[in-house]
Amino acid sequence: MAHGSMITLKASDGHSFGAYKASPAGTAKGGVVILQEIFGVNSHVKHVCDEYAGDGYVAIAPALFDRIEKNAEIGYAEIGRAREIVGKLLDSMLIADMQAAIDDIKGARFVVPIGYCYGGAMAYLAACRCNGISGAVDYYGTRTIQYCETMTPKVPVQYHFGLKDKSIPIEAITKIKAAHPVGTYHIYDDADHGFSCDERPQFYNAAATKLAKERSLSFLVDVMQ
Repeated sequence: MAHGSMITLKASDGHSFGAYKASPAGTAKGGVVILQEIFGVNSHVKHVCDEYAGDGYVAIAPALFDRIEKNAEIGYAEIGRAREIVGKLLDSMLIADMQAAIDDIKGARFVVPIGYCYGGAMAYLAACRCNGISGAVDYYGTRTIQYCETMTPKVPVQYHFGLKDKSIPIEAITKIKAAHPVGTYHIYDDADHGFSCDERPQFYNAAATKLAKERSLSFLVDVMQ
C-alpha cells in the first residue's frame, strides 16, 4: 500500500495548514480530497488516503481544524472537545481550506471530495461551494441536514447512510433526498454511524464498508467519463 506524508497548504486568505497527501505508484487515475471525521486527520484518515492511493488516486486530507488547533488529533471519546473546535470554524474558512486542497491536486484529471462523519457534510458543502470538482461522496454527514436547507450541490453526489444511525434518522435522510433528489443514495440496514471506521469497533461494519468502498470507486469511474 502507498504511504503518504504531511505537507503544507496555503488557503486564499493566507492561512497555512497541514495536509496528509498520498500518491499512487504510477499515473493517477484522478484525485480525491479525503475529508476528516470530527476527530481530525488521525491515523484512520491517513490510512484511507493510503488506500485510495493504492487504488490509483492521488489523495489529500486537509487538516480542517488547524485554524483553531494545529495538528489536532482528538480521541474518539473526546466528542465535546471536537465540537468546541467545530463551533469556532466558519463555512468560509472550511471552503477556503478545501479549495486549497482541491487546487493542490487539480492536475490529476478530476477531483472528488470524499468525506466521513463531519467530513461527509464538508463534502456536501464542497459540492455546493467549491470549484474544480467533478462530484462528491458524503458518508453519514450529520450536518448535511443543515446545509441542504439552504444549499444545492453543483455536481453529482453519492450518499452513504447507516439505517441504525441515530444521528441521521431516516426522517433526516428523507429531507436530504427531498432537497437533492438527483443524488445517489445508499442505505445500509445493519450499519450505524461511523460504520466505515475500523478504529471504532463498536460501529465498524466490514461488509457495509466493503460495499460502500466499491460503490465509491464506481462513482469515481462514472464522474471520470
